[in-house]
Amino acid sequence: MINKQDLTAFVEESLQDTGNFLVDVRVTPDNNVTVEIDNPEGVDIDTCASLTRKIEARFNRDEDDYELEVGSAGLTSPFKVRGQYVKNVGNPVEVLTKDGRKIRGVLSQVDGDAENIEFTLLVPKKIKEPGKKKPVMVDEPVALKASECKSVKYSFDFK
Repeated sequence: MINKQDLTAFVEESLQDTGNFLVDVRVTPDNNVTVEIDNPEGVDIDTCASLTRKIEARFNRDEDDYELEVGSAGLTSPFKVRGQYVKNVGNPVEVLTKDGRKIRGVLSQVDGDAENIEFTLLVPKKIKEPGKKKPVMVDEPVALKASECKSVKYSFDFK
């Protein structure tokens, strides 16, 4: 069986200086291996194919019979690493907090390191200004920590 830590270290080393970053590595008990990568500009098929060849050259299929899938993190997949948050600054996101709140807004800022991701959303809110007849929409900043969230993902708006 392929060692997940060895594979993760190898993939991270292979992606250095490419602009790509590792999102996730999964190895199932029956040796189905899935590697997800991402890039601020998106990931193309050639990048996935090249990484697949590197992994197959390093991890011999004769020694470890495995099935390998290398792909990009899906657009609808929850964010798992800091690079995905940074990539989506300025984009609409949907957050489901651990206390059950669903918050939609525009990701405006990402702080913290890979272990302690903090981010700010601009959430539209109606407020009644003194002297005005109609309420106006303003963007209210909402600061959150990734550790407080069940999921954060890109939000599609089909208007």
